[in-house]
Amino acid sequence: MLAPQPRQAIVQVLEEAGRIILGKEHQLRLAVACLLARGHLLIEDLPGVGKTTLAHTLARLLGLDFQRIQFTSDMLPADIIGVSVFDRATSGFEFHPGPIFAQMILADEVNRATPKTQSALLEAMEERQITAEGSTRLLPEPFFVIATQNPSHHIGTFPLPESQLDRFLMRIELGYPDRAAERALLAGADRREMAAALQPCLSGAELLAMQHAARAIHVAAPLIDYVQALVLHTRSSPLWQAGLSPRAALALVAAARAWALLDNRDHVLPEDVQAVLPGVAIHRLRPSGETSARMNATEVAARLIEAVAVP
Repeated sequence: MLAPQPRQAIVQVLEEAGRIILGKEHQLRLAVACLLARGHLLIEDLPGVGKTTLAHTLARLLGLDFQRIQFTSDMLPADIIGVSVFDRATSGFEFHPGPIFAQMILADEVNRATPKTQSALLEAMEERQITAEGSTRLLPEPFFVIATQNPSHHIGTFPLPESQLDRFLMRIELGYPDRAAERALLAGADRREMAAALQPCLSGAELLAMQHAARAIHVAAPLIDYVQALVLHTRSSPLWQAGLSPRAALALVAAARAWALLDNRDHVLPEDVQAVLPGVAIHRLRPSGETSARMNATEVAARLIEAVAVP
């Protein structure tokens, strides 16, 4: 369980973010849980529903050093990682770090870049370091990537490969706001200006401590059995071309721990696993030929939860 002060801080983060991103409380909880689990977040949706605003809002509230990278088809890996420039004074090359050297990265419209450029994120997301010109450089802690992508049928997009998708702990969709939330948006102040005025609720050190607390949440043996049963079902079901990987199973446990922490519990319940299952599983499961239509996250989770009994 969290001490009162950090607990109040995370509650304040959710409340303040809810004033900016209206009517999306569940998605905000998933995004914060993803960060507490030391994961990266993929937001896939139509342009204009608040994906970029969500990233700006979280960066401000969490007090993180923030960089936005607008991905385009002509971008090169060096535009992300950095480049060495010859220095006449020293008669040698000096490395100039790219925007990846920040605590929170917004990879905006990541699937507009070519696969070569997309791959520049792979090492950073998995190992929290980058290798450039034979030298390995560590990235700051905490390190968190929020990537947005347009639907794959939109013009000018390059599908993310499975290896890239698997680096994201969660994938969420914001969707259209409901009528009341949209009316409040139309009648209220500009959300980007509101986000720019936000004050941090946490420091980097406090956030790292909360991530450590999430890793300490107890997961009982029957809960491990439940996660394994869910994963094994995806591997044997004819609905999917391939089942969830061990990395996905680890992501499911980590996300469930973070969800329990948000509820101020020191142990994971089956309901925690079920709450985060849609975000963890949807981008890792590709329907087989027997699945005629692409299922959304809710349908994927519902099928898995229905098929696997809770221990």
